[in-house]
Amino acid sequence: MDFHEGEIICINKPYGMTSFGALAYVRTRLSKALHVKRLKTGHAGTLDPLATGVLILCTGKATKRIEQLQQHTKEYTATLQLGATTASYDREHTVNMTYPTRHITRDLAASVLAGFIGEIQQVPPEYSACNIGGDRAYKLARKGEKVELKPKTLRIDELELTAFDPQTMQLSIRVVCSKGTYIRALARDIGQALGSGAFLTALCRTRVGDVRIEDCLTLEQFPLWLKDIVTE
Repeated sequence: MDFHEGEIICINKPYGMTSFGALAYVRTRLSKALHVKRLKTGHAGTLDPLATGVLILCTGKATKRIEQLQQHTKEYTATLQLGATTASYDREHTVNMTYPTRHITRDLAASVLAGFIGEIQQVPPEYSACNIGGDRAYKLARKGEKVELKPKTLRIDELELTAFDPQTMQLSIRVVCSKGTYIRALARDIGQALGSGAFLTALCRTRVGDVRIEDCLTLEQFPLWLKDIVTE
């Protein structure tokens, strides 16, 4: 493998780590193994710190392919807690509002999900990396400043209900969607469409284009993989 000419490395990002943190972990070890100060690297699509799954890293000249790779369709699995919301629509923040859930059934949930398939308008989360006048939305939100984001046109190709627990009011879904889709915002909108609220308790990106999570290295596996690839 020629990391300077350009290679693509597929990582299964762990829970609690930023995409940049995973990139830095790989870049540091690659640079050391190749005896260079800093190997050019980049990633093709951010994953939230509380999400896991497919993170595509590009090295050397392959970084020119990042924009192309970002256009690929993505697949996620997610678990939603119904009946409550948080400011970030996931577990980064504590519950800020609760809602009724007694009316929610599996049939109602399936019917609501079907309404999101196709082209939709989605307002990104306030706690996101969207650019507002040169500042990231999440930085403004954390300062307590009002964040107003415009809706974006997205495409949901598949939205499948995979599990529903009427006791805990947890709903699990599988989503196939276009670039730019925020699953946290989708959870928010599903909660509203159910006449309730919702936030994410788990999120995993299981596929980007043809790259599946089974094809990815964990960060624990990466050093041994690198040792086998790079010879002194």
